[in-house]
Order: sequence, then structure tokens, then C-alpha cells
Amino acid sequence: MVDHIDDVEWSALFHAEGLADDTPRHLTALLGDDAWAFVDWYSHLWSTTLRREGRAWPVTAPTALIVVELLDDPLLAPKDPSLADAMLVYVYAVGVAADLGDRAPDIRALVEKRTPELRSWTDAYLAADTDVRVRMWQDGTGLGALVLDQAALACFDLVPTLLQRTVPYLASQRARRRTCAAAAVGSLARHPSALAQRPVLLEQLMAVADAAQSAHDLATILIAIGHLGGDTRPWLTDPNAGVRGCAALAPDLAGDDTAERVLLELARSPREFGESFGDMAPPLQFQFKPYQDLLASGFRPVGSPGRSTPGAQC
Repeated sequence: MVDHIDDVEWSALFHAEGLADDTPRHLTALLGDDAWAFVDWYSHLWSTTLRREGRAWPVTAPTALIVVELLDDPLLAPKDPSLADAMLVYVYAVGVAADLGDRAPDIRALVEKRTPELRSWTDAYLAADTDVRVRMWQDGTGLGALVLDQAALACFDLVPTLLQRTVPYLASQRARRRTCAAAAVGSLARHPSALAQRPVLLEQLMAVADAAQSAHDLATILIAIGHLGGDTRPWLTDPNAGVRGCAALAPDLAGDDTAERVLLELARSPREFGESFGDMAPPLQFQFKPYQDLLASGFRPVGSPGRSTPGAQC
């Protein structure tokens, strides 16, 4: 499986720290038993191959493809099953970065029109020192921003493959892996190519929700269900405040009286939301915007100032 790493021209890509020729070494370390190499890999994956805002670098799409392929490799941390869970969360993050909405055709047209310029800009960027690279982001050409849009488009084009490789983990024997897969499916299946598949995926997500073993897992799954237009109303009266809040965040419940009441209750006592998950962090999706904004806003109801919409772009 790791042989596929050699199919990527890593030296033509970059990440947060520059040339991406070190990324294959970190990915290969996933199949080894060097603990220090593993720590370096984990840091590299989250801090280097994704932008701080959860968006894509040019290296993000090929990294995600290798990550999702490695999920099936028997050499992948056989003594630490949580590693595969973390990799599914990474796939979720790539799905967020790939969620271009109706911008994809415009970005594609512009990228195709300016491909030679983008290649020249990237080559110059890769050859430059740190100071020059900083200046290149502000060179007035707009090419740097378009290179990043091109990277997001590469993730967008990869989504059908990522979704196909992720869906089977909804049936995992491990509860946490099912939850991480549900989060990933919730972001990936927003892709236009998954429209016809969504009813079946929602049935699977509902089954995963019914089998959830903790409030944290259930809340994470409900956000995924809401992302895809599923009905989260049955959980608006759940005893757990976090579960109720995540059910109420479903975009299709905007204006629903019960959902609005739940959000108003949480706005009055936002601490209850965090405490509802005990010693665990909030659901996976809250690591990324717009959920950070929702927490900061005290769960303002839909339509009030500062209220973000789940699934909006970062």
C-alpha cells in the first residue's frame, strides 16, 4: 500500500512549512514501530498538511488519498486502534476543506485558464527562501490565493474516492470508529456527486446513531445527519444538553420552534453544553469553524446577529 506514495510528485507540492518532499517519510512512518516517528507524523499531518483554518494546501489532497488507503493496511498500528480513528477525523477535515458549494465550477474555469501561471508561481515559491515566500503571498497577482483554491478543488475532486473508502467504517465493530466515520461521511457526502446516495447514507447514519454508546458519539453523529438534511427532531428532547444542542443545529431545523427553544436554553447557560460531555471534548466537528463561532456566540438562534450556519465555509 505504501508503494502508492511513490506515484505522487511530492517535490512539486508544498505545505505550511514549504516543500512537501518530507511528507512521504512521515506517511511511511505510520507503518513502522518508531514511536518518535509516529509523534512527528501526527504533528505533521495536522499542523503541516492542513492550513490552520482547516483549509487545503497543495499537499492536502494527495496526503488524504494515501491516508484513506492506509486505513486498510494491516501494518497500520495494530496495537493502537485509535490511530485509524484519528485518520478518519483527518478525512473529515479534508471534506470540510473540499466543501466548495457552488463555487467549484467558477474555480475550475479560472484554474484551467491560468494553469501555466499557477505552475510558474508554484515553481518560484518552491525555489524561494522564507522571506521571498512571505512576500509572494502579497505580490498583487492573486496567484497565491488561486493556488490555494486549486488545492481545495483537488480535494473536491477527490471526495468521491474518499467517500467510497470511508463508508464501510460505518459498520465497524468499534463504536468510536463508527463515530469518526460518521463525521467524515457527514462532510464528504455534501459533495454534489453524492446527492443520489444521501438517502441510503442517512439510513446508515441513523443506525449508527441508534447504536451510539455515549453522548459525545451521538452528538457527533447527529451533526453529520444534520449536514445531509436528515431529521434530527427526535433528539431535541434528549436528556443530554449536548445532544439536544447538536440536534438543534441541523440546517433544516432553522425556524423550528422546538429547535429554537433548545438553542435559547443553551444560550442562557452555554457551560451546560460543554459539561454535558463529561471528561470528553465536544463533538469532533467543533474543532473547526463554524462550530467554534457557534460556541463563542452562545448558540444564538437562527436569524440573530452572529449566528453561523453548520456546513458553511470556514
